[in-house]
Amino acid sequence: MAAAVVLGGPAGWWRWHRRVRAASAAMVCSRAMASKTPVGFIGLGNMGNPMAKNLIKHGYPVIAYDVFPEACKEFQDLGAQVTDSPADVAERADRIITMLPSSPNAIEVYTGANGILKKVKKGSLLIDSSTIDPSVSKELAKAVEKMGAVFMDAPVSGGVGAARAGNLTFMVGGVEQEFDAAKELLICMGSNVVYCGEVGTGQAAKICNNMLLAISMIGTAETMNLGIRLGLDPKLLAKILNMSSGRCWSSDTYNPVPGVMEGVPSANNYQGGFGTTLMAKDLGLAQISATNTKTPVPLGSQAHQIYRMMCAKGYALKDFSAVFQFLREEESL
Repeated sequence: MAAAVVLGGPAGWWRWHRRVRAASAAMVCSRAMASKTPVGFIGLGNMGNPMAKNLIKHGYPVIAYDVFPEACKEFQDLGAQVTDSPADVAERADRIITMLPSSPNAIEVYTGANGILKKVKKGSLLIDSSTIDPSVSKELAKAVEKMGAVFMDAPVSGGVGAARAGNLTFMVGGVEQEFDAAKELLICMGSNVVYCGEVGTGQAAKICNNMLLAISMIGTAETMNLGIRLGLDPKLLAKILNMSSGRCWSSDTYNPVPGVMEGVPSANNYQGGFGTTLMAKDLGLAQISATNTKTPVPLGSQAHQIYRMMCAKGYALKDFSAVFQFLREEESL
């Protein structure tokens, strides 16, 4: 009864209760907004562009840089800050994601004359989603650690479509205690974020995945080509494969035969998607790792040679599923 008097009766109690709930909600909102501090994003190509856009969609202010200034223009229109160098990104953000084409690009962005490490702040979290040599990731991690920051490798799988939809799979390597901090950002761009172990293990998982992807894509292309030449309708053959034991991602999600599926590179003259040059690069990384670990990878080696031949024969800029077209034209193989 005394409490009711102090609070002004039942009506006063309800006013007090609403104020407490409002204050609690405000505190939760404040904590949520506190985590939405600026995120640096370096590398706005086919994959980086939609990844950075998904961060913006989730409320993160983005500080962007790309070696090609025209890649940054639409991000300015979306409200992102655009900088002149990776060092400038590091000066303005203590969480940075990089998405770069190759090991040399990653080395330059991190350790170059205007690289991240020139102005990185102590305690910064640096996440590299490029696909590069695991040994390079380890060297970059050492250099970052000397500056008092944290480096994690987090390459992705899923391609441009998954990047746009925010359904990428991230394979993360680094200090386990930092995984949750990395996941907070990565889950905005992917549906699966998997901790793999120490620095470099994310890259290891990625190159193993892409070696299998290349092998299965070549196998799908060979199978479809043979079936068509035997008189089978390609859509019918794809349907049969996808309800049988030969089913795989290359057959049911990313079919390489024009006219079988919509919304995939084979339906658009093999434009967009994951470039043949990049697949050849990833297979090269797998070959280096196989050599270093004395691991026999005969199919991976053959796949590497096929994609290298494709690059030499004018397919470099086409999606890697263009191996179907390549095989159709290369009777001698």
